[in-house]
Amino acid sequence: MDSPPARAQNFKSFIDLDATYKEGVDYGSAISRRNPLQIAVVAPHGGAIERPTSQIAADIARDDFSCYLFECTRKAKNYAALHLTSEHFGELRCPELIAGCDRVVAVYGCEGDEIAVILDRPDDELAVLVADALASEEVVAKQSGYQFLGTKSSIIGKRGRSGARAQRELAAALRNSPATIARVVRAVRGVFLRFVDPGNAPRATGESQLHR
Repeated sequence: MDSPPARAQNFKSFIDLDATYKEGVDYGSAISRRNPLQIAVVAPHGGAIERPTSQIAADIARDDFSCYLFECTRKAKNYAALHLTSEHFGELRCPELIAGCDRVVAVYGCEGDEIAVILDRPDDELAVLVADALASEEVVAKQSGYQFLGTKSSIIGKRGRSGARAQRELAAALRNSPATIARVVRAVRGVFLRFVDPGNAPRATGESQLHR
């Protein structure tokens, strides 16, 4: 069953993960940089860890916003092997990308039978805008009900330059609903497009690659 040599829950940092698993065999990271670096969308548990968060993040970003995906490519046991909690996640290309961004949205998955998006910090301005946009798309957005909502300052979605971020946990039932995923993507893109200066449209800076 291709059992993992170590479980990610025992790792204290990305260094521990990288010492156990091999980049290009067990995992890779995809980066798209857009100029200006105003907005970034990240999926630290992408690939086979929390499907399909990579695709959702990429669909939100498209060619308009910077994007970072951490993707696991093992044949099995991806969650157990490579689900590194966000407060311990420190793959260098991600914080380097988002450090200069004004706004960051982090896309995660969580368990749950309800077709819902769970947001952290409902009083945060960006989170409020995202919640309102989701409501307009008739997608349930809530703050309570999930025990792993991010509260630590080191969590990926909180490392942007201004601190404005929206961490979104997508319940399993939602992630199995393509129609609802499309509404989520449309809602979040709509919010971020409000912040893009029409006279300074995003453009690629030349780095868009999958490190494997």
